[in-house]
Amino acid sequence: MGEFAVAADEVRIAYQVSGAGEPLVLLAGQSNSHQWWDPVRADFAAAHRTVTLDWRGTGDSDKPDVPYSTRGFAGDVIAVLDALGIERAHVYGTSMGGRVAQWVAAAYPDRVRSLVLGCTSPGGPHAVERGNDVRRSLAQGTPAEIRRALIDLMYTPGWTAAHPGPYATLGDGAMPGYARRRHLLASSGHDAWDALPAIGARTLVLHGTEDRFNPVANAPLLAGRIPGARLELIEGARHAYFEEFSAISSPLVLDFLRSGDDAGAS
Repeated sequence: MGEFAVAADEVRIAYQVSGAGEPLVLLAGQSNSHQWWDPVRADFAAAHRTVTLDWRGTGDSDKPDVPYSTRGFAGDVIAVLDALGIERAHVYGTSMGGRVAQWVAAAYPDRVRSLVLGCTSPGGPHAVERGNDVRRSLAQGTPAEIRRALIDLMYTPGWTAAHPGPYATLGDGAMPGYARRRHLLASSGHDAWDALPAIGARTLVLHGTEDRFNPVANAPLLAGRIPGARLELIEGARHAYFEEFSAISSPLVLDFLRSGDDAGAS
């Protein structure tokens, strides 16, 4: 059982901590709880005090039926850091978590030691949207067909053949329908384009080259918009690159975080 932080609007946000070292906040995708990170959390907990949270509407957090936003989720992240007494942390967000991480870095610059943005987008009119074929595959058909389409967007066929599941990235099955809709609106309403040039944290942008769920063309947009950002593309990876290609992506992230720590110590 995790512990709880209390957000500015009194909503309780569940959080989980494991490992030791420089704090690293791991932010999950849309409509997912902290379990999104379960397959790879140990990669980071060996070197970092990892902090996850259940987005409002998911997991053990409160589930108010009120508008959600990526900027509001960023405030929830800060509430968790405050509850833990963490002044500054590395922040690694993937998918919608990467959208939230953009706001954490832009709106709370003194709280972010370094920033990693994975399989995400700046949002708004400058972003590259997923194709209509992808939209249709996630909106039409039986629940089983939609689930199969989502799995195919997350992982390569070869990987799913060898790893039949269960999968941690397909959403919180206990999430109320209204909260799922609130998450969708929050993620689709994200637009941090004007705020990105103000991000001062060291930034690494990661993306799979075969990501159709969040097109890879968004990665260079982010890297070009954030001063000094570094871009790394993972060949052949789909949306859940951080899990299927963890042997590549986790060392990339850890090396990036370590290099920042070394620079700060010198």
